Amino acid sequence: MKWEVTRMRQNKKLRRYVGIPLMLSMLILGGCASFSQDGGFDSVSALTKERSGQSVQKIASPDAEDAARAKVRELLATPLTPDTAVQIALLNNKGLQASFAELGIAEADYVQAGRMRNPGFSFGRLGNGSDAEIDRSVMFDLIGLLTIPVRSGIEQRRFEQTKLQTAKEAIMLAGETRRAYFNAVSAAQTAQYMQQVQQAAEAGAELAQRMARVGNWSKLDQAREQAFYADATAQVARARHNAVAAREKLNRLLGVWGSGLTYELPDRLPDLPSSVVEAGNIEQKALEQRLDVQIAKGDAVATARALGLTKATRFMNVLDVGYINKSEAGMPRENGYEISLELPIFDFGGARTAKAEAIYMQSVNRTADIAIRARSEVREAYSGYRTSYDIAKHYRDEVIPLRQKISDEVMLRYNGMLVSVFELLTDAREQISNVNAAIEAQRDFWIAETDLQAAMNVGGADNGSSMQVASGGAPSAAAHD
Repeated sequence: MKWEVTRMRQNKKLRRYVGIPLMLSMLILGGCASFSQDGGFDSVSALTKERSGQSVQKIASPDAEDAARAKVRELLATPLTPDTAVQIALLNNKGLQASFAELGIAEADYVQAGRMRNPGFSFGRLGNGSDAEIDRSVMFDLIGLLTIPVRSGIEQRRFEQTKLQTAKEAIMLAGETRRAYFNAVSAAQTAQYMQQVQQAAEAGAELAQRMARVGNWSKLDQAREQAFYADATAQVARARHNAVAAREKLNRLLGVWGSGLTYELPDRLPDLPSSVVEAGNIEQKALEQRLDVQIAKGDAVATARALGLTKATRFMNVLDVGYINKSEAGMPRENGYEISLELPIFDFGGARTAKAEAIYMQSVNRTADIAIRARSEVREAYSGYRTSYDIAKHYRDEVIPLRQKISDEVMLRYNGMLVSVFELLTDAREQISNVNAAIEAQRDFWIAETDLQAAMNVGGADNGSSMQVASGGAPSAAAHD
């Protein structure tokens, strides 16, 4: 229910000057907020470079887009490395560029919160023959003016939260690109190896067929060679598809198409490092570095401020003050002021306050949950990193050398005519699982290293809590306008 108070006076000075200081102060306070030059993007780029080693660039003009395309073509002209793949993705991925628009939206909300609502103007005329009565009024939102500092502070924190969230998306894209890169290289390496296996199986099947034809080979042994060749053919087809699928996923993350698809990947995965990173105090580092933890903490603070604003405007969230002017034919002009406010008769604001308190408690508990998850995820990621390194090193230093030694011994016996060519082919078949396992172990290590960096900096890819915190946590300051 609104309540209005109106007072009119026949006074020339009041007619000219009443409300002018109030109007000027409102205009000054309402025009303080303005847009920043970088739109918050410099902070996003710095956070991304600190955690991924690569900076990001916002493509906001045709010239910038042309420069980005030229840079991408330059990077694609040489065989890709993990770092150049990440650099291309951060520069050329259109989904990431679309997410940068959230910065502009958040900054616009922040600037808008620093400006008061436009004044309202009303004009009325009543006529009775030659007599006419004219009413004029200008109304200002006084509650909106008084709460500008609080509302502006809330939206400023939301703007900072959006910077963190945008940087998190960029860093997650970098990690996903690294994973896709290692998967693509290992899939291509496996496909190439399986093609060599198929060629050896084809030669063995053809030899077995010829020997069986002249009676020097049994039908059972011939069937075994033919079955191995048939299985190798199926495995080659599967490996080729896996290589295509892995490369296409990398293509999507890189944002390339057309002529950009002809880039080269290395023939094999990078060698294992000579040593691993020690765990140290990884839990504390994760809590300090992880952006989802920082987002959750900031959201809890913003929610607390929003709760304070809700409680402050619980009984009165509409208060308009304005200057009115009335003129009537044959009568002196009347001037005065009008106050319009909302009376808390039916709604005492209890529901709004209860909702704000519930959202605040939700934010506090969500922050604690994310911190617990962060500790667990980084411990799990380090265990995977260290275990995958040990397994890959074991294949490199133990399994593969042993298999190579066995192959060398079988070859010596074959050269000495102590074993047949089929025993040589049998030994080659036995190497398949070991070689494939070694490739997978090496791939798993590099992916585990990427997962560890993600757990230290942004959190797991399946952790959507921070996204919800950033987009739907604290009540918006705009709700109190």
